[in-house]
Amino acid sequence: MLPSQQGYDRAITIFSPDGRLYQVEYAIETVRRGAIAVGIKSKDGLVIAVEEKPRKLQISESSHKIFQIDEHIGFAAAGYIPDARSQADTARFFAQSNRMVYDEPVDVEAVAKHLADQCQQYTQFGGARPFGVALIIAGIDSHGNSLFLTDPSGTFIAYDAVAIGAGSDQANGFLEKNYRCDISIEDASALATACIYLASEEKEGTDHIKMSHITSATKQFEKVSQEQISKYAKAGKQKFPTPTV
Repeated sequence: MLPSQQGYDRAITIFSPDGRLYQVEYAIETVRRGAIAVGIKSKDGLVIAVEEKPRKLQISESSHKIFQIDEHIGFAAAGYIPDARSQADTARFFAQSNRMVYDEPVDVEAVAKHLADQCQQYTQFGGARPFGVALIIAGIDSHGNSLFLTDPSGTFIAYDAVAIGAGSDQANGFLEKNYRCDISIEDASALATACIYLASEEKEGTDHIKMSHITSATKQFEKVSQEQISKYAKAGKQKFPTPTV
């Protein structure tokens, strides 16, 4: 560690002389080291997909990185997943409270802002560490299809398509090249699998890919079966060939 950094990474409340919060940067680095997660907005719904690497004897029928928040909202996480579970509980409580108080589904942006505010609070107080996870929050509300990214600093930003986790820089460049605003949910699903193959060491099979949809027609969060993911993966290799090294 450089002499100018010494001591300034020991407390979350201390800025370094060059204006940095090292504990927050360490938390963001945790996200960069996590397995990739992808979110894509399409003309008829939203797609969130993640890479999960189960052990040989692990039962992996359900995803540990995709969480349903309400009927119309879900999120994918990259980083320290126990922190994602905590944020999922917070988001579910917030969404249910909104239904009880206002008798209507919560807005996706309100959920993203609420979780980002919680992350930001943990950058101000001593005795606690920042959340070590970033979230891709997807949902459909009265404003249409929405996709937001939150990170450990408390930032939340709307996207049409975004990837987080290991290999996300390469995946985001791939999304910028291949994404279209009029993309269908089927093509968006194929594009998501192509992004995961690009960033992952696993280039074949789909056991390491989990995916969920929220369609505009139903406004319901739905898990995508492994059989359907296999079809999307095959289509993705044909429509969105990844560059070879």
